[in-house]
Order: sequence, then C-alpha cells, then structure tokens
Amino acid sequence: MHTDQFNHAPAQIFQNTGHPLPGRPAMGSWLSYGIGSAADDLPSFVVLKSGGNLSGGAAMWSSGFLPGSHAGVPFRESGDPILHVSNPVGYDNKAQRESLDLIRSMNERELGKVGDPEIQTRIDAYEMAWRMQSAAPELMDFSHESKATLDLYGAKPGDGKTAFANNCLLARRLVERGSRFVQVYHSGWDHHSQVEKGVTAQARNVDQPAAALVKDLKMRGLLEDTLVIWGGEFGRTPMVEASAALGRSMGRDHHPQAFTMWMAGGGIKPGITLGATDELGFNVVDSPVHVHDLHATILHLLGIDHEKLTFRYQGRDFRLTDVHGHVVKDLLV
Repeated sequence: MHTDQFNHAPAQIFQNTGHPLPGRPAMGSWLSYGIGSAADDLPSFVVLKSGGNLSGGAAMWSSGFLPGSHAGVPFRESGDPILHVSNPVGYDNKAQRESLDLIRSMNERELGKVGDPEIQTRIDAYEMAWRMQSAAPELMDFSHESKATLDLYGAKPGDGKTAFANNCLLARRLVERGSRFVQVYHSGWDHHSQVEKGVTAQARNVDQPAAALVKDLKMRGLLEDTLVIWGGEFGRTPMVEASAALGRSMGRDHHPQAFTMWMAGGGIKPGITLGATDELGFNVVDSPVHVHDLHATILHLLGIDHEKLTFRYQGRDFRLTDVHGHVVKDLLV
C-alpha cells in the first residue's frame, strides 16, 4: 500500500473517506446509502473504539454531504456499549411511544415547511433509538456465548483491558444481526520511540482477537460473505528515528511510501502476498496499491461499481474514489 498523507489526522480521514479533509462521507456511509442495511433494529454503520483517542475523530465516520441517517453510530468505549436502552422507572413503552409520535408529528410539520434534510435525520434517529431498545440488550449480552468462544477472543465483558477483544466479538455479533459496516479502531501505534517494546505490547492486545474474528466468522459460515480488512493509515520508516531534542530513540517515524494491510473473506483470494518493497523497505517496487485502489476493490467485492456509486452535491457528482481508483484484480478469487 501507499498513501498521499503523512500526518495522522489527514491520513486517517483519507483512509476512511477518500479525502484528507473533513466533510466527505465515510466508506460505511457510502455503503449504507448505496446498499442499505440488513438490520431493522440496529444501525447499518457501527463504530467501536479502544486504546485511546483517534486523531481523525468523528470525521472518519461522518456521513458528510450524504443524509445524516447514514452516519456511523459510535458505541461507548467502556461499560455498556449503549446507554439508556431501558426506560426509567414509571415511564413505560406506551408513554414513550406516544411521546415519540408527538415529536415525530412536530418534526414532520417543520420538515414540510423548511425542507431541511437534517430534520429527517433527527426523525430517523429517534425511530432507530426506539427500535434499538428491543435489540441492543440482546446484542450486548455475551452470557450465551460459549466459554470456548470467549477464550478464543480473549474477551471478558466489562473489562477495559480486553476492550479490543470485546469489540471484535461484538463486531461478529453485529454482522450476524445484519449491520452492514462495522469499524473496530484500536489506537496507540505511534511509536516514535522504543518501537519494539510498543509493538510487542500492542500485539498482545490485538493479535489474538483479530485472528479469532476471522476464525469465528469462518466456523459460522459467515466469512465468505464478510470482508475483513486490517491495517492503519500509513507505515513506519525502515530506519530508526532518534532525536535528543525530542527525547526519541529506537523509534520509527511516519512513512506513507509503503505499508501493509491484510484482507480476508468476502471474495479475497486466500494465501497470497501482493506487492513488494525495495531491499530497504522504503518504496513499493512491485504491484503498488493506492488508497483509492483499495476503496475501489472493497466496493467491487460488495457488488458495487465504484464509478457508479455517486451523489450530486454542489453541482457535481461525488464518489468515494472521486476521480481515481482501479480494482486490484489480483486480489480477487
């Protein structure tokens, strides 16, 4: 892989939206808009996070200029992923439904007056929240998962130390229930110093759950219909980073010229390595894949022509790959 961006925020936003500046729809939003959701009671596009803050922030799951109902829905990082799924004491479903119906009628009246699409987004959000109250408790309840499955992931519900593992298991449960696009973020890879120590610690958090997700999907017959993509926004330099002024030693700097991602399931050819770098690991010298090419390939695997999934905004047609991108056919079964 190679990318155009070398700082975290623009590179993360670019990897998720095809553009380095905030304001474009995320890939999950494009998919929600283009092919909808198979889940009636859960969001089409869900965001799960662990490991700390993300430089790109909410721009990475924004719906941009698409209707707001296609934006990603972030679940909480600790405790229950979704708060307030139960009504408070003394407020039953009938009272809640009557309140929502009244609010909906007022919103629809205002929508008819001003035509603001964000009012429709608000209506859709209220209705999704109502439906989630029946589906979310079952989604978040791991008690029916076998001990073997929990051990496979290394998941311990409610334990912040296994947040990534819990999120991988939750991702599988979301996929089973029809959510279209699930993003599982894990921060903390910016090892400008002591890269060996840093990567070793991170690997303990992510290697087992990431492998378990692929294995679990395969065992359940879901992998052939589920595309798993694992990677970051850029690579790290092949040479050591050291700076006495910055207090850095034995680290690695940002490196957009060459990095690696892996993909599994969903029509990806198994057991292959595509591309190579030079002897230093600095530049790609064989089969380069740009971020736009990755996006074109992902859409292709989901049955979408990346040149035809468009949305007209401010006088021109936009797409995830903008005016770029080619499907990487060597990756396909």
